[in-house]
Amino acid sequence: MPASGASVKPRLIIVTGVSGSGRASAMRVLEDLDFYCVDNLPVALAPEVLRLAAGLDPALAGVALGIDARERLFFPQWPRIFADLERDGVHPEIIFLDASDEVLARRYSESRRPHPLAESGSTVAESIGRERLALAEMRDRASRVIDTTTLTVHELREVVMAAVIGAAAGSRMAISIVSFGYKFGAPVGMDIILDVRFIPNPFFVPELRPLDGTDPRVTDYVMAQPEARQFIEETGRILDFLIPLYRREGKSYLTIALGCTGGRHRSPVLARKIAERLRASGFDATVRDAHIAR
Repeated sequence: MPASGASVKPRLIIVTGVSGSGRASAMRVLEDLDFYCVDNLPVALAPEVLRLAAGLDPALAGVALGIDARERLFFPQWPRIFADLERDGVHPEIIFLDASDEVLARRYSESRRPHPLAESGSTVAESIGRERLALAEMRDRASRVIDTTTLTVHELREVVMAAVIGAAAGSRMAISIVSFGYKFGAPVGMDIILDVRFIPNPFFVPELRPLDGTDPRVTDYVMAQPEARQFIEETGRILDFLIPLYRREGKSYLTIALGCTGGRHRSPVLARKIAERLRASGFDATVRDAHIAR
């Protein structure tokens, strides 16, 4: 029987996503955050696990369940399972991990492991496609989609921690600004994508071409352009308007991507300027460069 007077339910976080995108690493982060972690437990058992875990350790942060497409009994039933959980006062949070097909295929090639949904005679690309189809509705339902295509294990840890701690904090939103190059493809899972290719490109200035957007000379060149300065101001104003509205709707983590042609010059500069503008407005903002070294 639940302890008398217990009114606050432990958090339930479901970690899922395409195979090879880093689910096991994300689960280790949650374990370090004092979550009771179980991999591929039938989600229908989640209420019982929450009750038992809370009874054994009242200080437990919550329960994290790792689910992949092999949990075939779960995916056809998840709308009913989630409805039952919410009637019981438990509101599942879903962290969905994703990565580009190219990177997923390379990771499987390097590990020499078969894809979990591999069928006789099928290619890795076909297996990835089947898995994406099976997980499509869960991805749409996710509280947070994390693109691990360019993340190191340490960067993934930071992103997962920010997502989990930010959701628990209740008052502040963690904002990540990602610079990228369109020639390599836009990162997945972004909330807002802004194209900054309208700004003159330092790539065509011979002395700036070998540098990147972290170099003060590139920063000075980009910010000398009137349209770059106006872009920072206009974008800052719209974000000042939007972020409180996102927060009001319960969003705790926002990802904003800025893209230029190669992701080396303009978008890294402007990502840092947007982050500075957000910090000046009292928001928590970090910067990540997806393609600056490509």
